[in-house]
Amino acid sequence: MPTEPSTTTHPHPTHPTLIVFGATGRTGRAIAAEAEARGIKVTAVGRTAGDITSAADVARLAAGHDAAVASVYDPQAAPGQFFPAVARALATGLPQAGVRRLITVGLASVLPTAEGPLLMDTPGYPQEWREFYEGHAAGTEALRTAAPEGLDWAVLSPAGDFDHTGTPSGGYTLAPADAASRITPADFATAVVNELITPTLHGVHTGVSKE
Repeated sequence: MPTEPSTTTHPHPTHPTLIVFGATGRTGRAIAAEAEARGIKVTAVGRTAGDITSAADVARLAAGHDAAVASVYDPQAAPGQFFPAVARALATGLPQAGVRRLITVGLASVLPTAEGPLLMDTPGYPQEWREFYEGHAAGTEALRTAAPEGLDWAVLSPAGDFDHTGTPSGGYTLAPADAASRITPADFATAVVNELITPTLHGVHTGVSKE
């Protein structure tokens, strides 16, 4: 898969039917709400619906949809095992279900900063959750390795972190990692849904910041 955004065009429905894995979390709820507000038919899937690390469950749940979003986390699982397992299940199960576009919600910690180093490697960055950071990175790498050509995927994350108390601006910008960057879940959801409707990012992890 490419390591930079591609200019290749990919056919996608103007208003795809969407399944959101992890729709009970704050980010997943925001994405589902934004999609529904734009007239997209959304299936919201929580943890009890099936095993996100099972390709068979992914295929079963995703059948009849054009696109998928995964915003998932299991506090009981080892991150280095959970996120790669999710990636492999999505890479196998979604194509079986006929899904062609996937956006996963990633983590700013594993994005490069404007200066080059990954955010998690910059001075003063918290290291007590490094296992979690590296698990996310392993998940993206597993997706890059396992995704077939027919699955057009991208990873989006805040460029820094979420602002859960701010007022949405209605806009956003794509940006490198920046520990000070903040974006509301609603504005982040706008970026995700835009990428579902009109894909511009292919096979990459990109940060999103407030405009």
